Amino acid sequence: MSDTPFGFGLPPEEPDDGDEGKKKDQESGGGQGPANPFGFGGLPGAGGFGGGPGSDNPFAAMFGSLNPNDLGAAFQQLGQMLSYEGGPVNWDMAKQIARQTVSQGAPDGTKDTSVGPADRKSVEEAVRLADLWLDDATSLPSGAASAVAWSRAEWVEATLPAWQELVDPVAERVGNAMGDVLPEEMQAMAGPLIGMMRSMGGAMFGTQIGQAVGVLAGEVVGSSDIGLPLSPAGKAALLPVNIERFGKDLSLPQEEVRLYLALREAAHQRLFAHVPWLRSHLFGAVDGYARGIKVDTAKLEDVVGQFDPQNPEQLQEALQQGMFQPEDTPEQKAALARLETALALVEGWVDAVVHAAAKPRLSSADALRETLRRRRASGGPAEQTFATLIGLELRPRRLRDASRLWASLTDARGVDGRDALWAHPDMLPTASDLDDPDGFVHREQIDFSELDKMLGEAADKPDLSKKDKGDDKGDDTE
Repeated sequence: MSDTPFGFGLPPEEPDDGDEGKKKDQESGGGQGPANPFGFGGLPGAGGFGGGPGSDNPFAAMFGSLNPNDLGAAFQQLGQMLSYEGGPVNWDMAKQIARQTVSQGAPDGTKDTSVGPADRKSVEEAVRLADLWLDDATSLPSGAASAVAWSRAEWVEATLPAWQELVDPVAERVGNAMGDVLPEEMQAMAGPLIGMMRSMGGAMFGTQIGQAVGVLAGEVVGSSDIGLPLSPAGKAALLPVNIERFGKDLSLPQEEVRLYLALREAAHQRLFAHVPWLRSHLFGAVDGYARGIKVDTAKLEDVVGQFDPQNPEQLQEALQQGMFQPEDTPEQKAALARLETALALVEGWVDAVVHAAAKPRLSSADALRETLRRRRASGGPAEQTFATLIGLELRPRRLRDASRLWASLTDARGVDGRDALWAHPDMLPTASDLDDPDGFVHREQIDFSELDKMLGEAADKPDLSKKDKGDDKGDDTE
């Protein structure tokens, strides 16, 4: 089974040790979630789609555990795979499989439940109180027009449009690459075959993304866990069943756990609502990565020449073997660096703002902050998503660096001065600034003071342009 997204190989500079650890963890069914939710193959804890014999075969994964009474539904699903003519990902299939994965329960055995009136009220009150506390910690106004409590299935339904926007550019590049590298005469000969391969690819992408989203639904506690705006604009969302699971072994009051997570959700909503360029900046970085995917031409020609329509899993095997590789170019590295830095700045800002709001009011603030940091370090939802979707290993140290930078900016400039940096992407710290947060704060202070000095000097100087124009005019009349 591939440990890279859609069978992509990691760039040469990526270390191998982490992947080996993930493989072992996946084979044992341990850990918080799948080592590769977006790659091909079975997932631990995903029921009939999980491990066991045939877990590297999408057809065995779907049909291996069926009894004869289920064969009709199985062949109907196979027909959907072969007849799909939509975009690069079969999102109808993704939605269906995500909901099936959710219904089978999380790896720890917890099941999805409908949200009752008491939980809805608790979430609404927690978000309302969180917004009041955040008013003292940030100059950005509330971004949550409403607060909702979601089941895992409701999280799947509500976030699929954002997943589509995130994943389609990557999957589309893969699909187009199948035809782009072939000579025109070969495209004409292999046209129907390429169409079948794309159809199968869309279905298999839908299958695996559906599994991944379904598994993530069992882990996330809100709509913003991965650092991207997945929920509809202005809607703060928490998942009561997952919050209960998150706080189960913490020996902390459930009300404080819920309120702390509500602070994080509400802080994300403020940022996404009042920094209008941020969404396109984050999603654009993923799209920039997708444009850098190249194809192993020789391997693709071999696959096209040997592809057997009666053996469709051969396509999966080809995808697993690294046919599609991210280009090892400065542009590609820059795209990944932009995304990592942007995600670190978002998470660091949320961490700093939430800590400032919670520290004076919640006795468990430090413990909850540390728990979330450990969660990220061991591979939380955000780390799983980006490592497997685009081969980006989020480094926990970058998040800590960003949090420290935002805290230093608060001390140096106050809340308003800190938040003013979100006015334009060019004003934000860069990756090198995260290496030296104090240097960025000090340098920016110098730059601002020098700018004020220059503006003041310019205002005091006489306007010589009018005199010059007058002199010129006089010369002309003589």
